Amino acid sequence: MANGILIVDKPQGWTSMDVCAKLRGLFHEKRVGHAGTLDPMATGVLPVFIGRATRAVEFAAQSDKEYIAALKLGVITNTQDTTGEVMETRPVTATRADLEAALPRFRGDIQQVPPMFSAVKRDGKKLYELARKGREVEREPRPVTIRTLEVLRPLGEDEYELRVVCSKGTYVRTLCHDIGQALGCGGCMSALRRTKAAGFTLEDAVALERVLAAPEPAALLRPVESLFSDHPALILDGAGEKRVRSGAAVPLPGVSDGEYRVRGQGGGFLALGCVRGGALTAIKSFFEV
Repeated sequence: MANGILIVDKPQGWTSMDVCAKLRGLFHEKRVGHAGTLDPMATGVLPVFIGRATRAVEFAAQSDKEYIAALKLGVITNTQDTTGEVMETRPVTATRADLEAALPRFRGDIQQVPPMFSAVKRDGKKLYELARKGREVEREPRPVTIRTLEVLRPLGEDEYELRVVCSKGTYVRTLCHDIGQALGCGGCMSALRRTKAAGFTLEDAVALERVLAAPEPAALLRPVESLFSDHPALILDGAGEKRVRSGAAVPLPGVSDGEYRVRGQGGGFLALGCVRGGALTAIKSFFEV
């Protein structure tokens, strides 16, 4: 049975769920999930979890993400990107220096209003369902963190390439829209490529086309343990492994407090574990039952 993480370079025109649906059929596995939705126009790093590895999605989804985005000034759309209906065009007098000067207010901990064309729910309805009916409702601002926001280069007339490193839940197209508003000329996102998610980069990613054509697609899977590569490993003896498998705490006097990748004597990955006060407990188990 397939069990692991596939880092897909998502192509344009596919939803994240489209990718998962295709991989369910390819691997003949119902348990398939992804960490971090990408809009159809976006490309790049989409970690997909298959089989028992889906238990790790919650940890991947919490991580920061990195994007390369294109900001088009002077254009305002209903979706905040160039796939939407143009609502207004304005002349652009802002220079690159003006753009650079506007960015500091968007760095750090900020409040962001989710766009109407999003999967955020209001009274049980997804906002994009309301937006498609021409309705707009008030949305509560949400806290997000922008760790890095910089201009990389001009792309053309009134268009710039940005690098964004941000927390989960950040809408880069809303960021582009808000930057345009701050400059007074409006703006929208004209392209988006995710370059890092869950600690994985484009160098780790495999084009979906290659995955679908692979004679043995399971060979492209990464072990679920790779998600926790920044945690130190802790190898248990036979008795300790037995306790972890039964859900019991493992006495480990002298082991420093912290989170660990827990392995058995044979080297198999058992769990993400936490040591506190000389005892190990499993945060989440990953061994096959």
